[in-house]
Amino acid sequence: MDRVLVTGATGFTGSHLATRLVGEGHDVRLLVRPTSSAPRLELSGAHIVTGDLADEYSVWKAVNGVDVVYHVAALFRKAGLPDSDYRATNVDGTINLLDAAHRAGVRRFVHCSTVGVLGHVSDPPANEDRPYNPGDIYQTTKCEGEKAALRYQAEKGLPVTVIRPGGIYGPGDMRWLKLFKSIARRRFAMLGSGRTLIHFVYIDDLVDAFRLAADSPDSVGRVYIIAGERHVSLNELVSTIAEAAGVPSPWMRIPFGPVRMVSALCEDVCRVLHIEPPIYRRRVDMFVNDRSFDITRARTELGYSPKIDIREGVRLTAEWYKEQGLL
Repeated sequence: MDRVLVTGATGFTGSHLATRLVGEGHDVRLLVRPTSSAPRLELSGAHIVTGDLADEYSVWKAVNGVDVVYHVAALFRKAGLPDSDYRATNVDGTINLLDAAHRAGVRRFVHCSTVGVLGHVSDPPANEDRPYNPGDIYQTTKCEGEKAALRYQAEKGLPVTVIRPGGIYGPGDMRWLKLFKSIARRRFAMLGSGRTLIHFVYIDDLVDAFRLAADSPDSVGRVYIIAGERHVSLNELVSTIAEAAGVPSPWMRIPFGPVRMVSALCEDVCRVLHIEPPIYRRRVDMFVNDRSFDITRARTELGYSPKIDIREGVRLTAEWYKEQGLL
């Protein structure tokens, strides 16, 4: 069994990945910031290394002696943060980890990027050859982090594999709770036509892809889009969530333009006040920006095969929300 390091293990994706690795019997280290709550995996034998991606010493302490690094940690979108904070974590922190992994001679570095580095997909589906087109500071810094990882592979020989997940969901996820709640409570209104495409990946399928990437001898220097079997329209997604919640499918529609203007104003004001806005541009843009992807490369090179269809995944996610008293 490998000695592995997982960054971002207190988050949704990282915790599921770490749980799988512990269950498989690997010697698991977790790089956890001092301000983070220690994950439950500490009780299952995972070793906690307290530190920060910005601190080169703690990064080296976490990396030295491991075989595989799974880099999942990232600063996601938060209100009131300057661009420099995103760059410090998603770019500089990634470079610190890459440098330590190179010096330590790790067997594989699996870097978690995002399909967001491609931005709006104008002629779906998009594959890994699509040019970068990030749309905000999060996507821009994730793009820079991905480029740094590939540069370390090309120039220094670090065995890097890049994973670009679609929209991640499943039991334990909190990002999509607001959408589920609004539909379940019959307060949801569709912005625009609802024909916009969205492509999810169920958390267990994504973890499968991480494991395949770490073990495949042919994946070094390669980028893989990881998503579900099929994309869906927003109309289908909303109807599927409504069915899982046991309510009628929403019928109300609102023009997109005015809501986009309000979201922009709201976000700008809340940034100045350093509070979380009730509505984001990016969440509104979801209603018009197509996200549909071709997973052929992951299928053929990694042997990736998503097992959970969107209907089953939504049902399992809704059940978890209900069990937690959230829905």
